[in-house]
Amino acid sequence: MTTVHVLFIGAGRMARAMIAGIRRRQNPIHWDITVANHQDSARLTELTTTFHVRAQKDWTAAAEQADIILLAMPPAAHQTVLATLSHHVLPHQLVASVAAGIGVSGLASKLPEGTQCAWLMPNIAAAVGESMTLCTFGDTVTADNREKLGEILRGLGQYHVCTEMQVHHLTAITGSAPAFAFQFAEALEQAATALATDEATARLLVGQMLLGSAKLLLSGRPPEQLTDEVATPGGATAAGLSVLTQAQFKTRVIDAIEATNQRARALAPET
Repeated sequence: MTTVHVLFIGAGRMARAMIAGIRRRQNPIHWDITVANHQDSARLTELTTTFHVRAQKDWTAAAEQADIILLAMPPAAHQTVLATLSHHVLPHQLVASVAAGIGVSGLASKLPEGTQCAWLMPNIAAAVGESMTLCTFGDTVTADNREKLGEILRGLGQYHVCTEMQVHHLTAITGSAPAFAFQFAEALEQAATALATDEATARLLVGQMLLGSAKLLLSGRPPEQLTDEVATPGGATAAGLSVLTQAQFKTRVIDAIEATNQRARALAPET
């Protein structure tokens, strides 16, 4: 059995979701995981107890032993960590970040020339193994390291390899838009409880409706066709759609995506 040493620098929600995903995977790889976080010792204790990982406050000792180094901390923390990591990273290692705005180019600019770099953008559904993760690789990443990282990402759900620029543009769709979906769900739940049922039942009704709708989308039929199948001309659904059309619902969603992208560009650290 192949052993792959993984170092997480950062122990927040995304690190936890990724570790859970690694542990869910049944494959011929033994994942030897170390987590470092110098601020939240309680989180390290929880991770070691739940997932049987090693915990360290000083990650530099573990860095040179790792095959994959995953930077799972906020964008603002990357400059300091990368400055230190540049003195420890080795040619065979893969360094990957899950922070918004960083980019492969941002990692590569702070690390020795030729360092293997990747940029990952999972979403909140990684916690339940249903993420739609965007992923981009630097030119120097080997096929072996691509496959190892792919094994990790498959534990989170689906993943899509694209260009760095596509990740910048599409993270609003895959990473931020779940919050828009939750707002939609909240409105539907409020309508359900106001009209006919309790909160728990409303959550079940709305959640299953969204799940079934998502599966229909993934079947390959375009959303406009599915809309027509639900809405009979002049019927009750058509009346509801008319309200959304008058409110320019689709235009407002596109505006929200653009606002998200603009803010992400403003928050991205300078490289």
